[in-house]
Amino acid sequence: MSFSPLIRQMIEALRGLPGVGPKTAQRMALHLLERDRAAAAHLSRALDQAIAGVGYCRRCRTLSETELCEICTDERRDASLLCVLQSPADVWAVEQAGGFNGRYFVLKGHLSPIDGMGPDEIGVPALVDCLEGSEVTEVILATNPTVEGEATAHYIASLLHAASRCRVLLTVYRWVVSWNISTAARWRMRWQAAPRYSDLSAAWQGVQPASVPCWKSRTAWCISASLFITKGPY
Repeated sequence: MSFSPLIRQMIEALRGLPGVGPKTAQRMALHLLERDRAAAAHLSRALDQAIAGVGYCRRCRTLSETELCEICTDERRDASLLCVLQSPADVWAVEQAGGFNGRYFVLKGHLSPIDGMGPDEIGVPALVDCLEGSEVTEVILATNPTVEGEATAHYIASLLHAASRCRVLLTVYRWVVSWNISTAARWRMRWQAAPRYSDLSAAWQGVQPASVPCWKSRTAWCISASLFITKGPY
């Protein structure tokens, strides 16, 4: 005996979530239908409202319910610093750790020619337009420490260096993971135990290996540690 068309449709919809396979989707669907229909109705309303009301910030392209997000409208932010990230989730990670007070620009993923993701698709032209005539003097490229993320960062860095637009730094996130993973892991556990912990700037003083030139940037260090503490190694 197979499930009815509506239940199959619900299971297939749940399978669209990351990390949810057919068995997990089936358990979710049956739980909501059998034991918690009120939660299912609430979830449906929340999804409808979020889809209708959440868009992208016109300036930094993170998720926002208004034309400009709260970060972009905050005049206390340092407009001379721009951190380039791959997703809105990365913005959340850096903000939660509290080590950065500049502005952001969110790419739509990373360069991947096989998947049809070129510079235009991820928003490189929009980044260049964002820098044109702005107050930005330093760009910190905090893409994910994967092969694709590294390629994306180096492509953008070469583009900005060629245009001599501003100082460009690649974050040391990958060195945080590989060079001093035990220390970074302790920071991560401490942050999870006390989410308000954000003393990353002070920690920067004691861990500056000379082999990493961009480690001299306090801002790049704080962003790197923030991503590791909140997201862990890739």
